[in-house]
Amino acid sequence: MSQNSSNASDEARVQSPKRRWWMAIVLPLWVLAGLLAAQLVVTGALWALRALHIQIDGINQNIFMTIVAVLIYIICLVFVIGIPWLIWRSRVRLSDIGLNRLPTWTDILMAPAGMIIYFVISAFLMFLATSWLPWFDVSQAQDTGFSQLGQRYEYILAFLTLVIIAPIAEEILFRGYLLGKISKYMPVWLAILITSVLFGFVHGAWNLAIDTFALSVVLCLLRISTKSLWAPILLHTMKNSLAFYILFINPALLTTLGG
Repeated sequence: MSQNSSNASDEARVQSPKRRWWMAIVLPLWVLAGLLAAQLVVTGALWALRALHIQIDGINQNIFMTIVAVLIYIICLVFVIGIPWLIWRSRVRLSDIGLNRLPTWTDILMAPAGMIIYFVISAFLMFLATSWLPWFDVSQAQDTGFSQLGQRYEYILAFLTLVIIAPIAEEILFRGYLLGKISKYMPVWLAILITSVLFGFVHGAWNLAIDTFALSVVLCLLRISTKSLWAPILLHTMKNSLAFYILFINPALLTTLGG
């Protein structure tokens, strides 16, 4: 009886209009704060190492970027998920982020379908942006931090960072944690919009923001329809694999596609 009363109380608290709109603001800002805090911690650690005259500038740039990226993702996830647990005992379960089961054939098959839908949405939004915004530069490139890949291990490190680690960490953070949380407090369409706007915002340049916004919309739909994070992870990995191929394996293709 007491357990049922507790569940009813929790449900009422979630459905409270005041709490609903408050969480719509706080949770996206909390995720953004986690990203910024992780970058500040890593930047501060690098500054401290240099202040102690510990030589880090001689490290291979691509090895250095891999280490920095992994640290930022780990610190961000610990910050965003760990601090609420330590302070309020707000536990995030695997089921909450959609990793409570193994991937299925449905997940695997829906990812390529999502890729096609993402391409269509992104192309449409890019067309609108170039038509309505005279200053919009569709050719801006994202700085991945990896450059002048020469050795095989450098390609492997860049691939692991951009195609494996980044999609998994970002899906846990955005479609797992953020979307899973805020969809409890508002209509699903609004939760998707907020998640996707923030995801686009953190990617910087306008063209990248629009493209990643379109990607996030599809990723969110996959997360909701499959009730799992596997299809979004697979789609995100596919998208980053294509970008990796164009940027580092066959950059001439980008010129060809661009006319």
